[in-house]
Amino acid sequence: MSELISNPLTLEENFDRDLEQAKAYLSPQNLFSKDELIQLNQTSNIKGLVQLLIHLTVIAVSGYCWLGSNHLVIQIPSLIIYGFSLASMFAALHECVHYTAFSSHRLNEIVGWLAGLVSFYNSTFYCSYHIWHHRYTRIKNKDPELTDLTPTNLWEYIWIISGIPWWMGKLHTHFLCATGQFQNFPYIRETAKSKIKTSVQLQLLVYLSAIAVSFYYQQPWFLLGWLLPLAVGQPILRFILLAEHTGCTLDANPFANTRTTLTILPIRKLMWNMPFHCEHHFCPSIPFHALEKVHEKLQSHLTYKTDGYWNFNVTLIKSFF
Repeated sequence: MSELISNPLTLEENFDRDLEQAKAYLSPQNLFSKDELIQLNQTSNIKGLVQLLIHLTVIAVSGYCWLGSNHLVIQIPSLIIYGFSLASMFAALHECVHYTAFSSHRLNEIVGWLAGLVSFYNSTFYCSYHIWHHRYTRIKNKDPELTDLTPTNLWEYIWIISGIPWWMGKLHTHFLCATGQFQNFPYIRETAKSKIKTSVQLQLLVYLSAIAVSFYYQQPWFLLGWLLPLAVGQPILRFILLAEHTGCTLDANPFANTRTTLTILPIRKLMWNMPFHCEHHFCPSIPFHALEKVHEKLQSHLTYKTDGYWNFNVTLIKSFF
């Protein structure tokens, strides 16, 4: 894995679908000319930094209103926005793991790791996990996301949306990685284990340091500044991420195994255009800022396209009865 991480272009190629599984379906080369693909694949430090600045500004302003106001009318909505802006830093991590957030290899790695720190993911582990998710999307016994609970009734849905299974899973995974127990992670290569272990240990050390500082100064900084807001933001993120593949086909067809959700600009911004998810899976090398252009080209091919996350979740709930 180390040789992949040293070369972002080689790494990004590993997000392609498994050739044996995907050969029966359309590829980007079937729908785009060589020049179009070259243009669409252009990454940009400027566009990435502007996007990051927008996201960090939302975090800073909503966090200030949440922590600095004494009025519930301001505090509650600020807490919700702040919490979701922290949780949705996962989207920044996701883009950086693809090495498409910025042109700079190093900048992708630094921002990706810090975004994981904020959102309680680990970018080093997630890179290995996510490669398999793209290579074997919706393929049974291959796609690691298929091990997550898919709701089949209202109670399972509420359980998932609560974020509790996510917290439990993250705590368990971080513990296993920090202690070097990789037996249940077939997607992690032997050469990547040491780097992942060190990365997770460093991340947990940062959390422990923040807790220690809060205790030393007898201030609820860690709780009110990160833990509680993230717990509030997670259900919103679950509400969004549930739409990506739930109810889609179990095959290698990128136009049927993944859903695109049309949503409002603030959500698209904080999610780094991840709502164009089918477009992303069809051609994962294309950076977030070009996905809307890809959407225009692929609209007629999309099997699952939903107008809004609310509509998707309401439809899903109705299917339980």
